[in-house]
Order: sequence, then C-alpha cells, then structure tokens
Amino acid sequence: MSSDRHDDGGDRESFIVGSLVDAFADLMTADPGAFRTKFRKMAADPFAFFRGSACLFYADVSRREDRWADERTGRVWIQGDLHAENFGTYMDGSGTLIFDVNDFDEAYVGHFTWDLQRFAASIALMCWQKALSDREITRLIETFARAYLRQVRWFADDDTGDDSEFSLNLLTARGAVLSALQSARLSTRAEMLDRLTVVDEWDRRFRDLPGVVRLGAAEREKVLEAFSRYLDTIPQTQRFRGIAYDVKDVIAKTGFGIGSAGLPAYTVLIEGFNQALDNDAVLSMKQGNVAAPSRVIDDSEVQRYFQHHGHRTAVSQRALQAHADPLLGYTDIDGVGFVVSEISPYEADLDWSELTDPDELAEVIEQLGQAVAKMHCVSDTDSDQSLVGFQTEDAITEAVGDDEAEFVADMAAFGLNYAAIVRDDHRHFVEAFREGRIPGVTAI
Repeated sequence: MSSDRHDDGGDRESFIVGSLVDAFADLMTADPGAFRTKFRKMAADPFAFFRGSACLFYADVSRREDRWADERTGRVWIQGDLHAENFGTYMDGSGTLIFDVNDFDEAYVGHFTWDLQRFAASIALMCWQKALSDREITRLIETFARAYLRQVRWFADDDTGDDSEFSLNLLTARGAVLSALQSARLSTRAEMLDRLTVVDEWDRRFRDLPGVVRLGAAEREKVLEAFSRYLDTIPQTQRFRGIAYDVKDVIAKTGFGIGSAGLPAYTVLIEGFNQALDNDAVLSMKQGNVAAPSRVIDDSEVQRYFQHHGHRTAVSQRALQAHADPLLGYTDIDGVGFVVSEISPYEADLDWSELTDPDELAEVIEQLGQAVAKMHCVSDTDSDQSLVGFQTEDAITEAVGDDEAEFVADMAAFGLNYAAIVRDDHRHFVEAFREGRIPGVTAI
C-alpha cells in the first residue's frame, strides 16, 4: 500500500478523480448541485474527505494482499463504511437501547479486515487532527483490534450459541458511550414529532421546514404505491396489528449527509399503534446506493442474491444487527430500489470533539471494537439470511490463529499508513475540485 503514497502526483490525482467519477457519474449528472455540496463538505478536512470517498478506499485495498482473508473470512457480511462517526444509539426491535453501528448504506459481503482497516484509518485521521502522536494513535488502534479479537473469541467459546445476547447497553457501556445512551434515553417520540410535524385539523402533518419538498399528485401516488409494496417486505413476526401503517403525510427530503448526495429520498408519516397523536411514526424511504465494496467484489452469487440496492441494504442491516428495526424493509419506484426504515427518536451520536484525552479515547474505542465484533458474528448462519452459511467467529478465530500480535500490528500499521495517504489524497482532491478537473461538477 505504501506505493500509493509515492505515485506521481498527477497519476494519483487522476486515480482519485477516476474513482469518484466511476462511482458517482450518473448521480452527478442527475444532481450536480448535490455533489457540489458533497465535494465542498469533503474538502473541509482529510476526515471529511475519507468519509465521502469509500469508493477510493476499496479501489486501494482491493489491490493489496490480505493475508487474513481466506475462502470464509473473505466472504462475510461487512458494514462497508466503518468509520468513527458511523456509531450511535438506537432502540432495537426488542425494546433495548443499544449503542452500535448505525449506518448500513454500504453494507455488503467482503473481507472482514476491510471494516477493521477502514475504522483504523478513520481513528488515525481523527486523532491526527487532535494532534496525538503516532505512538498514541498506534496504541488506540491496537486497543480496538485487541478488543475486537477478544470479543470474537468470546463468541466462538460461548456455549449458548446466541451471539445476540451481547450488546453495549445501559448496563454494560462505560464512559462516553454510556453518556450517549443516557442522553438518548431522555429523548421522547413526542418531542421528535413536535419538531418535525404540526397538528392541523385534528391530525399531524409535516412542518414546512428547510429541505422539505411537497409532492405533486403523480409523484405522491407513486410513493404511496411503493409504500404499499414495502409493507409486504416486513417479516410477519415484526408486523404490527390493527390500524398501524396508515399514511398521514409524505414529503420529499433534500439535504442529506456526505454519503447520500444525489439520492432521492422521501419521508412518510404513518399511524402508530393506536389513534393517539403521540405515537405516530416517521419513516425514511431512501434510494439505495451502489455499495462501495460491491465495486471490487466479483461474485455472481452475491450479486444475484439481491433484487436491488434497497433490498441489499435492508437484508444487510437485518444480518448485521441482532434485533433490527421492526419497520425496516424495502420497495422500488420505477424499478429503482429504496430502503425504508424508521427515523428513531432515540438516536444520539458520540461527541468526538469532546474526547481529547488518550485514555478517554481508548475507553470508547475498546467498546467500539466489541461492537464491531458483535456485528460480524451475528451476521452468519444464525441470522435469517442464507448468503453466509458458516459461523463467522469460528472462521475469524481460525484465520488469525496464534498470530494475534501480528494481526494487531498489521491493523495499526495499515491505519497509520493509509491515514497519511488520505491526507495527501485530500490535498489532490481539493486542488482538482477547485480547478475544475472533476468532470460534471464544478466548484462554482
């Protein structure tokens, strides 16, 4: 991988631009303004660039030899865009408040190490921006990798066979992770509904907030038809009874984050468990994107497994979460896949800006290593998918074997090295963008 750092500057810029254009050309053509905003956000700092360029990461790592990937560990469910800011709280399907990975737009089947390497690089970038030394950054990545392996071995040795029994929750979390859970616990559905909606003529509808677009009759009918098809994708065991799912209002939504630029999205307000106005639910219906790992995985069985990218996102999330959102499902509009999920009132993110002490960071990062291990280990033969038909924890344990120290050192070395590459790449990207060398999107 070190050879990437020493590419001629022009060659590396061409590789960066080519990777972005290959990944986003259609979306850039459809909505160049959204990508102008995305690229400006990516230009802010190296970490923001890293977040928005998963396609470039996979173009790089797919060319690198991976000694830890074999026939099984090279073909497990992965989150696909594992960086420090893709963790947060949610209320799982069993009613437990959990801290875990909370974004599955890039989830796919691939090398388990790709998740760990992407996270390691994100920690190195974030901590470089906090002016931590390479020695401290190495220690933090090693803490993450050791916690990951320790938790994987725990799953492998667990006699109950139920990987879902472990979670970071109000009883098990510590430090800043526990604080995030406690903050989320104070949230209420009523507060969220009052922020997003208004009671008009004895019922709720969406407020006309910035980014809200009212639909014309034809588009609204298409969305409602798609919503009707979505209902059939909710597993019978998760279905609510009675009047739930009746649509009260639907809008288009703009202004999504770095990773979702150019993707059409709708927000749907539905009836909750009963006709009281304080338990209505708000759903996101977002077009599924092409998962970044899928661009470098040439596996026809995996490709045939998914109907479309909305289906892929929903199936992946159900595989990677022990108790997924009961409203999670998928649909299509004009043949294009959309993923549907609840916008939860119980979401809270870590405030990384407040974490500057290495020991505080280590406490958080150790727990994230446990969370990633759980995510990988629940997504195997014990889940309700049929694509990965073996115990992931056994495969990883066997692949690492007695070489834990080498594995940990490998993850730390990758994180430091690739973070340095990203800092160089960020400079190349900013210059290419500001000088108009990215086809289809100009800086002005």
